[in-house]
Amino acid sequence: MEHGADVIEELTGDHRVMDGLFEQLDVLEAGCIERKLLLDALTIELVRHSVAEEMHLYPAVREHLENGGVLADNEIADHDHVEEMLKDLEGRGADDRDFDRLVRELRTEVTAHFQDEEGDLFPRVRDGVHPYVLESLGKKVREAKKTAPTRPHPHAPSAPPADKLLAPGLGLVDRIRDYVTGRGQYPYPTARKRK
Repeated sequence: MEHGADVIEELTGDHRVMDGLFEQLDVLEAGCIERKLLLDALTIELVRHSVAEEMHLYPAVREHLENGGVLADNEIADHDHVEEMLKDLEGRGADDRDFDRLVRELRTEVTAHFQDEEGDLFPRVRDGVHPYVLESLGKKVREAKKTAPTRPHPHAPSAPPADKLLAPGLGLVDRIRDYVTGRGQYPYPTARKRK
């Protein structure tokens, strides 16, 4: 088996990347195009991360943890809410009068979700799941992110087996759309300090 980060290390690493993207958003001037480009980059990361969790982490939570079904359902409900927020932001430009407020609300929601996972769910998973399984899940999550959608699809199924069947197809369509439009095919903007 290929050695790499286990599922908790992989997902926590994703959290730090997204925290960094939120921090970059904070220092960009309101209304500038780089804010929209950075939000697109953040959306890509959030959607890929969420899909990978729903495909691999949450089924393991259901299987291995006491009350795992309730825990997984709560996490998926958080994802559904975030996807609705991302869908709302998707059609807005950085100069939209509600853009900054919606980004702040998104950050609040996502940060609370990360804190809940890292403070409660991940320790439970670490204690309740064999290290070999955690390592295997880490590899599966890395693979899932390669084919996962890159755009919010709030009405797509988020539970097995439908999610595992549909996610790669949605991901392919999203990546084709991204290629045609140029979305996500640029380096992340470098944050500039506000004046």
